[in-house]
Amino acid sequence: MNQCLNFVFKADNRVRTISSNLNSHSLDVDIEENTIDFTEANLTAPSVEPPVMNSVDAAAFMTAAAQGKLEVVDEYLADGGSPNVHDELKRTALHRASIEGHTTVVQSLLEKGANVNFKDQLESSAVHWACRGGSLEVVKVLKSHGADLNLRDKLHSTPLHVATRTGHVNIVEYLLTYEVKVNLRDREGDTALHDAVRLNRYKIAEMLIFAGADTKIKNSEGKTAVQQVKEWQLDILETLQRLEQMKVVEHVSSETPQERSE
Repeated sequence: MNQCLNFVFKADNRVRTISSNLNSHSLDVDIEENTIDFTEANLTAPSVEPPVMNSVDAAAFMTAAAQGKLEVVDEYLADGGSPNVHDELKRTALHRASIEGHTTVVQSLLEKGANVNFKDQLESSAVHWACRGGSLEVVKVLKSHGADLNLRDKLHSTPLHVATRTGHVNIVEYLLTYEVKVNLRDREGDTALHDAVRLNRYKIAEMLIFAGADTKIKNSEGKTAVQQVKEWQLDILETLQRLEQMKVVEHVSSETPQERSE
């Protein structure tokens, strides 16, 4: 009887041990499978691109164009920004880069679709601005991309007028080689020659005359460029005489009565 009980007791312990081992194995397998599934899930999950925190806005783009910061300009354009965005005065990045002489920025803007003949609120194009700023290289780049060299602004001034007034001889010479209309008149009726004479740009005046400037054209006041020279000389003479007279009067008034009697 005791032998039977011992046999049953040992058999029961063996079953419990086997069951315990099986449960332990099952738990290990579950943990391992879960670990594998978790790892594979991480490997196959799509990566999420972090948001761009330093994207360039239109204001920064305009400032960068004026400062010649090509990388910032290109970043804005690469993000889909319009090259023709403008400020409240309708000045574009091309206007700003042109007056500052940033040739590489101008080139990049034009290659990415900037309107070369876009006019600001004063109807000035980028060429007007480049002539004002004095960058011949920028003028050349603008010309190569189809800039109209005879375009007029709100005052009817052409790029030739602007270059003459600002005294940029090299730009005037370049414009004349492309046979710009040398006798166009602005809103006051002045040709570039009128401007050259009035501002004492004698070298430019000479270039304009050799390029075919008409010395007989009269402005809105009915004066030719030659008449302006005579008028200017007369004004200078009268001014000098008036200053000399004032000097004499001042000297006399500063003398004592005794000095005057002597």
